[in-house]
Parts: sequence; C-alpha cells; structure tokens
Amino acid sequence: MERRNALKTLAGAVGGLIALPGWASGWTAESVRLATPLLPADQVETLAAVVDTIIPATDTPGAKDLNVQQFIQKVVADCYDKPTQDMLSNGLVLTNDLAQKTFGKPFNAGDATQRVTLLKQLEQSTDPAQAAFIKLVKPLTIRGYLNSEYVMTNLTHYEFIPGHYNGCVPVKK
Repeated sequence: MERRNALKTLAGAVGGLIALPGWASGWTAESVRLATPLLPADQVETLAAVVDTIIPATDTPGAKDLNVQQFIQKVVADCYDKPTQDMLSNGLVLTNDLAQKTFGKPFNAGDATQRVTLLKQLEQSTDPAQAAFIKLVKPLTIRGYLNSEYVMTNLTHYEFIPGHYNGCVPVKK
C-alpha cells in the first residue's frame, strides 16, 4: 500500500522535473507568447526600452533584441498576483511621465544616458511605487536574458541533463 503511494509520488515528481525546465530555460519568443496581452502596445514599447537600457546590445544582442519584454509579461501574467500586474503597468506609466517631466520626451525617445539616469533615479527613489517597479523589472530582465535560448546555446553552451557522455577517456594513474 505505501509502496504504491511512493511510486505515484515519485512518478509525479519525475514528470514535474522533466516538464518544469522546458519553459523556464531556453525560452523563445514563440514559447512565451501570451494569448491575451498583459500590457497595451505603448507600455510594451516602454518596457522594451527599459530592458534595453538595463542590458543594452554590445557585440552580443541586448535584452530588447532577445524579446525579454515578452518574457517579463508572461512571467508577471502567469506567476504574479493582480496588484503586482497593476504595479508593472503603473510603473511603466510613471516612468514615461517622469521622462516627460525630466527630459521632455517619452522614455523610449530618450538617449542612453538619459534613460540610465532616469532608471537610477527610480532605483534610489523614496517613493515606494517607483522603487518597487524597478525592483520587479530589473531582476526579471536579468533572469529573462540569462535564460533565453540565445544565451543558453551560444554563450553558456548549456546541455540538457544528463548531458554528453564520453565513454572513451584515457585514465591517468
């Protein structure tokens, strides 16, 4: 009787371990597409500019090039509660309003220096809404970038478990 329960539990755990990393690592833009978008188009553009400011393109693609903004929308829509979803939306509006007041144009129209200055201002703000927004977006940007298919296959050379087995290796004595 207990052996059956143990086998059922073990089978469920193994199934979960096999299925879980499928979407959490090596994600692509198609695998994280939302059925109903969480944010309106103008806020998606602002979010794309924010992630591009956090991880800009260099000799490797930046966060915007890897569609990290789409990853953030998917994670926030699927894994966070309604107040956090609203905080993301309100934070994007707040960022655009602050950019309009600071340098007279929307956040995504500013140059790189202006955008970095504005994000640092949000990060050091005493306003809880501003600080909470950047504390949500910055780690999700880093997580989305590091777990993207491009980084996993081209930069870290990740191999799925159990990985490669080389059975013919000289053994040193």
